[in-house]
Amino acid sequence: MRLRKKWWARPEMEQSPCVIIEPKQFKGKWQEVFNNSNPIHLELGCGRGRFISTKADENRDINYIGIDLKDEVLVYAVRKVVEKELDNVKIIPMNINWIGDVFDKDEISKIYINFCNPWPKLRHNKRRLTHSNFLRIYKSFLKPSSEIWFKTDDQGLFSDSIVYFEESGFEIKYITYDLHNSGFEQNIVTEYEEKFTSLGMKTMFLIAKLK
Repeated sequence: MRLRKKWWARPEMEQSPCVIIEPKQFKGKWQEVFNNSNPIHLELGCGRGRFISTKADENRDINYIGIDLKDEVLVYAVRKVVEKELDNVKIIPMNINWIGDVFDKDEISKIYINFCNPWPKLRHNKRRLTHSNFLRIYKSFLKPSSEIWFKTDDQGLFSDSIVYFEESGFEIKYITYDLHNSGFEQNIVTEYEEKFTSLGMKTMFLIAKLK
């Protein structure tokens, strides 16, 4: 479904200190942005922000950066950050294709990818956020032994992603094809996840560790 343009979203976001409009200028300087030496975790496709705002609220000693493209959804993530008074979150409105220009070697300690676009057509597979091309970029700024946590309800994407991770030098440390019945206790249910779980769809989840 196409999002209705919210012309007020970008001006509102630009008024918030948690929003970084020109992130490339901070490449290699993200510890300075947060003004501390805490680990930095990255959520790719943070949407309306329930996941990242909850994570940041529960882990005040970790810094979080959320990236997504659409102002129309990001503005709600910004509101959650502001409402919870989270000084350990930054929101970046940008196309994830340019992420290699934003972070430098060893700047990120963990990546979360929650329900990204599955791009099911073969000619579009390279657009998947778990594709080997993207994993190669992530490795350029992930610290050694860092983890990527990946959730999806798309079986094809999940199966292919296992191959992408293994071929790109990651080890699958944990995997389940039914997250909500797995006993895994660290899950935070996203807005999307809540909606489609109520319709009977199962969530698949894995943790891939950089070797």
